[in-house]
Amino acid sequence: MKDAFTITEINEYIRNRLESDGVLGNLWLKGEISNFKAHSSGHLYFTLKDENSVLRAVMFKGSASSLLFTPEDGMKVLAKCSVRVYIAGGSYQAYVTEMKVDGIGDLHVAFEQLKAKLAEEGLFDVSRKKPLPRFPKRIGIVTSPTGAAIRDMLNILGRRSKYPEIYVYPVLVQGSDAPPQIIEGIRFFNDTKSADVIITGRGGGSIEDLWAFNDEGVAREIARSEIPIISAVGHEIDFTIADFVADLRAATPSEAAERVVADDIETKERLKTAMDKLAMGLQNNVAIKRSVVQALNMERVFAGLEKGIEDRRLKTDQLADNLLRAAELIIERKMQQLKTSAAGLEALSPLAVMSRGYSIAFGKEGRPIVSANDVKIGDNITVKLSDGEIGAEVTNK
Repeated sequence: MKDAFTITEINEYIRNRLESDGVLGNLWLKGEISNFKAHSSGHLYFTLKDENSVLRAVMFKGSASSLLFTPEDGMKVLAKCSVRVYIAGGSYQAYVTEMKVDGIGDLHVAFEQLKAKLAEEGLFDVSRKKPLPRFPKRIGIVTSPTGAAIRDMLNILGRRSKYPEIYVYPVLVQGSDAPPQIIEGIRFFNDTKSADVIITGRGGGSIEDLWAFNDEGVAREIARSEIPIISAVGHEIDFTIADFVADLRAATPSEAAERVVADDIETKERLKTAMDKLAMGLQNNVAIKRSVVQALNMERVFAGLEKGIEDRRLKTDQLADNLLRAAELIIERKMQQLKTSAAGLEALSPLAVMSRGYSIAFGKEGRPIVSANDVKIGDNITVKLSDGEIGAEVTNK
């Protein structure tokens, strides 16, 4: 036997002994997580403990990426691992490859963790939920094209209203490929603005079947949507994360179809009822006003008022007649005065003088000749008579 071993040699010896142990190479540990730390490398470091002991543990990135939940201090878990020696540190620890929550399902824990996270961010707030259009013209549906859910929705939508256009974006609604396709469908309707409201969902199933609608990416895409979204996952009792984020939660796809459009027959009946009520209200209002007018007509004060109005009408007619006669007298006097003035003007008019055999001579520029000095021999002049004009030439003066 060697006189002395190096530290590395003894650690390697212990590791080999541990790794050769059939139990320590592959076992499940039950304990509580403490001192949890998620490294930037993606590796998880923590301690597993029970009432009396602790054991250091590590879960490398490749294994940690498959976890459905986020480990936390105080969480009781079952960890599949091997116990080996960490030679550089001179300690043994558990190398965890799988981990699940002890007593409560992993999916339940993952659901509650994501629910708390998104609630804290405000994605569930009522204030951010958008109202649904009352009469949508275009309805977008993001779901499986082969499931019972789409058949139920199309049947109900077709029965309730013939007016909206319906567009189906086919996606998987189960499995790891479902969330990216659901996200793509919601994004398509928003980018193309080809829908007034979106329904996304599927029929019922186990929590594993419905897990695509508990995906964080799907939830955030629903929250980002500018178009109102109805979550229609077929489970009346339990909720999915999509239900909390959506603008409206329908318990089933069928209920979503019933709530997204108004029934044509019901709408017509409501319109008819409203119009009947309006007509009846107008008739009643007219009848009430007529009764009020009739009652006022019977009042003595209004009867006296009517008589006073009639007296004033007669007085007005008399005044109008008087005014008309006075105007006629004034016009007659003015006409007489005009005739007198016209006669005076006629006597003074040169035309009247000319009609008695007189004439007026005008020079070249049309000026009256009032003196023999105004013309000279050879000038052409115009002589105006009562019934016309003649041209003349001055031959002597």
